Amino acid sequence: MTNADELFLRRAIELAAEAREGGNPPFGSLLVGADGEVLVEERNSSLSDADITAHPELKLARWAGRELDAESAARTTMYTSCQPCGMCAGAIERSGLGRVVFALSSEQLGTLKPPAAVAGARLEGPALFEEARVPVEGYYV
Repeated sequence: MTNADELFLRRAIELAAEAREGGNPPFGSLLVGADGEVLVEERNSSLSDADITAHPELKLARWAGRELDAESAARTTMYTSCQPCGMCAGAIERSGLGRVVFALSSEQLGTLKPPAAVAGARLEGPALFEEARVPVEGYYV
């Protein structure tokens, strides 16, 4: 971890505090280009936007997917106040961002939340493979 990494992580933590001050969950992120320029900053706005997907990491991944070519995206670093959730991690992967640096791990975050807030949906599957593969098969060739 470099001094620059720590500086940008501190900014992500400041953005998280701003999100909380605005009545939203306390998460913040920024995307930095290869030259060290801050490209865009985001805060969680899931409550104020009434949008459960309004996580800052997802917003940055969407921005990168729209605004950056693949080579530029691969040279970026996302700094975020907390390890990206599964939804955001998938978007980050698909957007082609090069690196993610986070402050709190998911495990550390879990220790700061009440137990009921950590519970998740029960997943069931896989099922109906022969039927489900029909629309997918051949798409990724």
